[in-house]
Amino acid sequence: MRLVIVVPNFPQLSETFIISKFAGLVDVGWDAHIVCQQAALADWEQYRLLAARPELKHRIHQRWPHQPRLIAVLLWLPAFIITFIRAPGLTWRYWREGWRLLGAKTVGQFYLDAVIIGLAPDIVHFEFGALAVGQTRLKKMLGCYLSVSFRGYDLNYVGLDDPDFYGEVWRTVDAIHVLGNDLWQRALRRGCPPDLPHACIPPAIDIQFFMRDDLEPQEEPVDAERPLRILSVGRLEWKRGYEYALTAVRLVKERGIPFEYRIIGSGRFLEALAFARHEMGLEEHVHFLGGQPQSVIVEAMKWADVFLHPAVSEGFSNAVLEAQAMELPVVCTDSDGLVENVADELSGFIVPRRDPDLLAARLIQLAGDRQLRRRMGLEGRARVAHGFRIENQPAAFDQFFRGMVTTRAR
Repeated sequence: MRLVIVVPNFPQLSETFIISKFAGLVDVGWDAHIVCQQAALADWEQYRLLAARPELKHRIHQRWPHQPRLIAVLLWLPAFIITFIRAPGLTWRYWREGWRLLGAKTVGQFYLDAVIIGLAPDIVHFEFGALAVGQTRLKKMLGCYLSVSFRGYDLNYVGLDDPDFYGEVWRTVDAIHVLGNDLWQRALRRGCPPDLPHACIPPAIDIQFFMRDDLEPQEEPVDAERPLRILSVGRLEWKRGYEYALTAVRLVKERGIPFEYRIIGSGRFLEALAFARHEMGLEEHVHFLGGQPQSVIVEAMKWADVFLHPAVSEGFSNAVLEAQAMELPVVCTDSDGLVENVADELSGFIVPRRDPDLLAARLIQLAGDRQLRRRMGLEGRARVAHGFRIENQPAAFDQFFRGMVTTRAR
């Protein structure tokens, strides 16, 4: 069966979980394809998994450009001809059903959907819940199955001003995937019917790649010559709560604990965070490293003593799993799905969100206890190896999609 996975852009450094999911589904026999607005194929070699799989490139499809509007007007006829040649029967069905549902708006919508139509999918899967809003008509217009992944931000804060924001999604999709039970409960609170087929499939990582090569890392005491090494990985967005992390490390500084804090990630909040760093007098201690490939992240995790994740909204966090696999104790918040990421007081500490005082207290505690850091690191590695192995994920998604097809009628 042909599975079309819809994402905004592909590939992206902050979304390596989509790469592993896509490649894994191909490996277990799915005719899987990616449809995106922007395909960064020139960056293919930056991604460890993709660099080894050049044959996957032909499965990445970029939508026809629609900005500026004149481009769309000029390319409409070529898009129609190519789509009709690739899938004549489905093109006819799309127009027939579309005219009933949308009327004359079908003309413009066809151009936006042309790449998906041309692939003639059996299943269309939206990788983020918000992408599916306004797109559920594809189920009827293409006669396909429809499914959606909810990864956190889409349920935690998108559309909160509209009680029925996902109403059409709940009424139309055949199944949903969530990262954990916390997100499933949140989906129910957002109006999802309890009997809608769903699967809780958490993120997973390659524990052979995220593994220390120094089998017995040196747990040196923290002092002026060897400051506490703190690391965060994640896009510079409001939901990551970096302003609370900066306040926390300022408190660590005020307590006289030497430290260096590195933040890997890019995003539109860089300017605001750089200003906050300046205001707090932390320029010598806090360093923004920008977005980095996984190879650099692994080296940064080898360098670090503690992984800090101060999020105020988080569905689940691959970075937290990666840090635990690298035997780093984690200090994070109780933000939504994070409580399923970390075993509190075993592989790290979970504190209330927006509480820089407690974040600082936990960092100070770890700074002064080498044995605790080591014990939590080993517990984290064991926890990820037991429940979050990438080898198990393709089979779980294979079961999710096949189960949806066998239990739901188109």
